[in-house]
Amino acid sequence: MSKITIAIDGYSSCGKSTLAKALAQKLNYNYIDTGAMYRAVTIYCLRNDIITDAKVDYDKLLASLKNIEVSFGYNTQTKTSEVLLNGEHVEREIRTMHVANNVSAISSIKEVRQKMVILQREMGKHKGVIMDGRDIGSHVFPDAELKLFMTAEDSVRTQRRLDELSSKGEYHTFEDVKRSLQKRDHDDTTRKENPLVQAEDALVLDNTDLSKEEQLEFVVKLIDDLLLTKDEFLKPVAKH
Repeated sequence: MSKITIAIDGYSSCGKSTLAKALAQKLNYNYIDTGAMYRAVTIYCLRNDIITDAKVDYDKLLASLKNIEVSFGYNTQTKTSEVLLNGEHVEREIRTMHVANNVSAISSIKEVRQKMVILQREMGKHKGVIMDGRDIGSHVFPDAELKLFMTAEDSVRTQRRLDELSSKGEYHTFEDVKRSLQKRDHDDTTRKENPLVQAEDALVLDNTDLSKEEQLEFVVKLIDDLLLTKDEFLKPVAKH
């Protein structure tokens, strides 16, 4: 059966990564978390005093880009790909609020996005890939066979993010997390370089009232139907 490219875009804490990881395991596809790539760059910038309180030293960042290498390694225990910064495993560190509050400033910079998009397109050039982020269907892979745009109510997203942080020993108030998400939404949708938008041919998936299992079942059915149609279309015409 043919393999396709699946692009998943949407707002923070909508479960994009959760869905993408589950799909990748079920379909035996490669999973690329593009948000993790920008977060890894942000960690480098925080460690090297390139960004402070979301203020970026632009010249210092440009001079340092050549020293920033982002890649993925396969975790045999979780059976998922996890992000590496210059060979260092930073999957846990990228999920902190400190990184979340600074990543928009880094990801809005043209030269950073250009470098990451080159890597993303290289990773997905052979199809059989599920990539989630904010500009995958609209910019990175505009020809992806399946595009999803995920969303959920603000209160649900906030609680999900709060639960994720507390599970890792990082505790914040509901209002602090909500403000952080709202700021990220504003930054993502208003930035000049490849802002978060719903691609014209993307299917909106509002999972406010869906369980992880329900949304996975729904999307797998979409993919099965799409692949059957694609294979039927590509089937050679019998010669008489």
